[in-house]
Amino acid sequence: MLSKRIIPCLDVKDGRTVKGVNFVDLKDAGDPVELAWQYAQQGADELVFLDITATYERRKTMIEMVKSVARQLNIPFTIGGGITEIADAEALLNAGADKISINSAAVKNPQLIADLAEVFGRQFVVVAVDTKLVEGRNMVHLNGGRLITELETEKWIKQAEDLGAGEILLTSMDHDGTKQGFDCNLLQTISQMINIPVIASGGAGAIDHFTEVFTTTGVDAALAASVFHFGEIPIPVLKNELKKHNIPVRL
Repeated sequence: MLSKRIIPCLDVKDGRTVKGVNFVDLKDAGDPVELAWQYAQQGADELVFLDITATYERRKTMIEMVKSVARQLNIPFTIGGGITEIADAEALLNAGADKISINSAAVKNPQLIADLAEVFGRQFVVVAVDTKLVEGRNMVHLNGGRLITELETEKWIKQAEDLGAGEILLTSMDHDGTKQGFDCNLLQTISQMINIPVIASGGAGAIDHFTEVFTTTGVDAALAASVFHFGEIPIPVLKNELKKHNIPVRL
């Protein structure tokens, strides 16, 4: 059985790591390159960096950060934010990123998923989906959760897989930053529905939440931010606890 992955997520704004609750009230959480190095030392399996306010001007800043991170790390890392065309992805991959994550751009132009998969291989393409329950339906949101779409989450994820996504990063906006646990019902539904890896995101607040998501859903990885950034859950402690529950992890 493949090891379950633990993935710290670093939301980057103006070159700093930030963290909020339900996608708002952002607080500074440190230098992303320094945090990345610390997580690699602690045993993180991968890292995700999301440029949450990506613009053309900041793209150059992100490329320099990717180069700095690549020099520090010996684990895979994914970069997302502001990738709207092949050239954006190419620049980030050339700078040292292992995978790229697309969200709003994929919804606006689904063909981008297919194009990226064709050029780089589907294993490089992570489709991030921000979802929120609206009148009983899971709906896709864009622009850091600020814009609701007419897309139902389940349908969009299936379409993304069919187009060539290699992995789905699914964030529950209702759970994000609350530390009340992952949205296990939705994650189980999605992981049963598709044949590519699912990364659970949104809601981690205790070790039990990681145990629960791995034992009750078919997700391949769990992603969290503040519990790692602020030292609430040390990764070695988390992995040892998961191993006690017979969850395969890389120690």
